Amino acid sequence: MRVLIVDDHAVLREGLRLILGALPDAEVVGEAATGREAVDLAKSLRPDIVLMDILMPELNGLDATRLITNGDAPPHVIILSAHASTEYVFEAFRAGARGYLVKESVGREVVEAIREVGRGRRYVSPLIAGGVVQDYLRARADAGAKSPLERLSLRERQVVQLVAEGRTSAEIGRALGLSTKTVETYRSRLMRKLGVEGHTQLVRFALEHGLTPPK
Repeated sequence: MRVLIVDDHAVLREGLRLILGALPDAEVVGEAATGREAVDLAKSLRPDIVLMDILMPELNGLDATRLITNGDAPPHVIILSAHASTEYVFEAFRAGARGYLVKESVGREVVEAIREVGRGRRYVSPLIAGGVVQDYLRARADAGAKSPLERLSLRERQVVQLVAEGRTSAEIGRALGLSTKTVETYRSRLMRKLGVEGHTQLVRFALEHGLTPPK
């Protein structure tokens, strides 16, 4: 199995590379430190498996997963996260992930996760699996409750993340292929849509919902 490792921490990438390098049935074909780099490498390297961190600069792991899995014969994505919250797990699978690993146990479980997902199955870290099932059943009973993120399009989430990371409208426009005026329109519309006032509240929203890592 050809594996792409995506995490903004070089130490974790190196650790995963060492673990996977010892396997007879896996090969690390590349590494990425941002979600945007991951999307580009997934297209050029065509891995079978992508190990994807959630909180990364430029483009978070969930939106990177949406882009990577939206195509013909896409790779299987396994999310790596420091968060055991079921909200993150649900969002990961909605984004197209096939597995979810909690970072504190990733060293022990990554091999099993890769092999299970490589066989076409789903994988959830046993550390959180029981809670995920319970919360899923509760969510089914209360299907009307939605995360604020579900109200945003992929493009809107990208704009929120880049605003929260301190990019100017001109910089965001260049990154996303939009005019500065269009980015300003997005910013105004997002504030109305989310019920926030000003840059500070928009940044707080992005941090609270895992769209960008804290500085």
